[in-house]
Amino acid sequence: MPITTRAEAAQAVATLSAELAKVIVGQQRVVEETLIALSAGGHALLEGVPGLAKTLLVSSVAQASGLSFNRIQFTPDLMPADITGTEVIREDRATGERHLVFLPGPVFASVILADEINRTPPKTQAALLEAMQERQVTAGGERRPLPKPFFVLATQNPIEQEGTYPLPEAQLDRFLLKIHVGYPDEQDELEIIRRTTGATGATIGAVLDAAAIQDIQRLVRETPVADGVLRYALALVRSTRPVAEGGLPAVSSLLRFGAGPRAGQALALAAKARATLRGRAFVALEDIRAVAAPVLRHRLQPSYEAEAQGLDSAAIIARLLAEVRLPEGAIEADPVLAAAAR
Repeated sequence: MPITTRAEAAQAVATLSAELAKVIVGQQRVVEETLIALSAGGHALLEGVPGLAKTLLVSSVAQASGLSFNRIQFTPDLMPADITGTEVIREDRATGERHLVFLPGPVFASVILADEINRTPPKTQAALLEAMQERQVTAGGERRPLPKPFFVLATQNPIEQEGTYPLPEAQLDRFLLKIHVGYPDEQDELEIIRRTTGATGATIGAVLDAAAIQDIQRLVRETPVADGVLRYALALVRSTRPVAEGGLPAVSSLLRFGAGPRAGQALALAAKARATLRGRAFVALEDIRAVAAPVLRHRLQPSYEAEAQGLDSAAIIARLLAEVRLPEGAIEADPVLAAAAR
């Protein structure tokens, strides 16, 4: 059935989250941020040490969403055509004529797991990132659209950096969110051991389909944002820039460069998705603040001064949220805060 209201969208995503919980133990924040990216129609970069179920999460999201899924294992010898596909010559047995036939690559699926994306050369990385941005690939001089919806979850390992090809900042900016996958707590880890060493494992089924995901993405785009809330998102972004460009002295000195306009777009869109997933018809300031870390952490590069103080991007974002003041009228634009003020 079509999803036409935010209440239905929230219920659909809650059902999807419950289905994922059958195989994903804990990691509620990671699951929520992944579903925010999916609902917003953006892509996400997952970073965490090996063994934290990143691959399982992505494949489970595809399975529970009823979407096609392909995994691409990035290696130093992977070529762009290995991702996008290639043309081959085939002979018609009846006529003996030869003609070119396009063989689609693994990128032609709705959910793509780009595993260890930083282990392949820039030329191959660029082939995937072009597909992410354009939602199509060009092969044999012809543009070929990718399935709808199209969702890329890329993973990278924060350790073992030898022999890797780190993504340039301009390419990192293409990801809506960078999701940090941390270690599970003790109780969750005990449950993981119980579940994965038993005689039978849990299975999940498709609770949504491609049309439902597109309905949710449409509702997210239609969620209104008050001008005061948008101005707060803009203030967060501009505060990261040099002081001459409107930056906040306490923050901009800790950064080599500030976030660009795409960061503001990502803040607004991710906040819309978070509000929609909660069944709300408006974006609150808390939505902006909640998505600030995954939106900004890959768009900010700590300066040498910050590194000398032992500050990473997470610490700088926390300082940013503490230092940036609400623009005039922002409280009135937030129905929750406005009601509390009364």
